[in-house]
Amino acid sequence: MNDSSTENKTVLITGASSGIGAAFARVFASNNFDTVLVARRKDRLDSLASELSRSYGNKNTILSADLNTPDAVESIYNRLNEMNISIDALVNNAGYALPKPFMAGTWEEHSSMINLLVTVPTELCHRFAPGMKERGEGWIINVSSIAAFAPEFPGSLYNAAKSFVLHMTEALDLELRPSNIKCLSLCPGLTSSEFHETMGVKEFLSYIPKWRWMDSDTVAKQGFDAVMKGEHIYINGRVNRALVNAFKVMPNKVKYFIGKKQIIL
Repeated sequence: MNDSSTENKTVLITGASSGIGAAFARVFASNNFDTVLVARRKDRLDSLASELSRSYGNKNTILSADLNTPDAVESIYNRLNEMNISIDALVNNAGYALPKPFMAGTWEEHSSMINLLVTVPTELCHRFAPGMKERGEGWIINVSSIAAFAPEFPGSLYNAAKSFVLHMTEALDLELRPSNIKCLSLCPGLTSSEFHETMGVKEFLSYIPKWRWMDSDTVAKQGFDAVMKGEHIYINGRVNRALVNAFKVMPNKVKYFIGKKQIIL
């Protein structure tokens, strides 16, 4: 979609330094959006901003920030107001999962993950949706996961957090759609990125065949197209959609058994 209606629009993307976040930056920039790139690694953001400017001639603003610090979202909101930058589209992509059970992690570790996966995207929506509503147009993509539908893993809070994102996004879409703000819960499955390497489980997942994995560029492009079409939930990939359909009709006892055996589907 290279639509002139998106010219002079700005998208804010969290977790933009690599993987799906960087891919979203490229697809939005290729569709005439300026970008606000948010992540901790400033060097990565600098490199991506230069790439986007060369390739698409758009304006790219870098906000190096740790979203798990107190008042991080409020600080981003205030800084953008000071720069007179209005946010027309929001991509909540930042996140990670703890590679340890509930009792093995400290409360600080669990609290930080919940904050980044649940509180931060919800607050960003709450702060930037009013401006979209005032301008009569907006797009919000909250990156969930097929984990929102899947069997649990012992002691993992990741599926629960992604389930919150899924349901929160649907609730927001029901409220904001009459104001011409489209909200999408994007649910990718296994995606080639630094996510699993950061978790320390890349080697553990290496036995999964290549055809089960999607690339970040495809996930982001499908997400962009879906939100522009007005879809409120999009599951990336035919295999992932088949899995989700199976999860929906799977008896809870079967789900529990799969989770107990730690079977990765």
